[in-house]
Amino acid sequence: MHILIATAGALPPAAVVDLVTALWSSGSSITVMTSIEVPRSFLEELETEEWRPFADNSMSPESERQVARYVDERGRRLIQPILAGLDAAGLVARPLFVESADPAAAILETVTEGQIDIIVMGATRPIFTEDVWQSVAVKVMQGSTIPVVMVPGLIRTPDDLGDNEGVG
Repeated sequence: MHILIATAGALPPAAVVDLVTALWSSGSSITVMTSIEVPRSFLEELETEEWRPFADNSMSPESERQVARYVDERGRRLIQPILAGLDAAGLVARPLFVESADPAAAILETVTEGQIDIIVMGATRPIFTEDVWQSVAVKVMQGSTIPVVMVPGLIRTPDDLGDNEGVG
């Protein structure tokens, strides 16, 4: 069984570890992923020091290295608590950082490419609000062809949420 834990840094590590420990069996593999949106247009402006709306959108190799470093550093910070909890339980997980402006699409693409059997994620939006239908968790549940297990986390109010939040 290949378990995908998708997080934006808000999943409670203890609850995730308990669930994954119950699901895990010999030969199972675990991937902990997060989706990172990189402000590329801002990086491009810094590189050129002027705004050119019709310029070529390609970035220099140095900018690409900066983007990769940003994704790696931010990704590690977001998944570290879960990796530490899994490690303490004797479970080894592979970290995965995906650059994307659409976390739900990144999760679903990872499922397709990684031959994932089950998705573990959290919901941080209140369930009885209209906003919940725009959450990453709901989008993943609607688009998934495999089981999605939701881990309750700290519920955030609509005022606390940004555009890319809604997945633990």
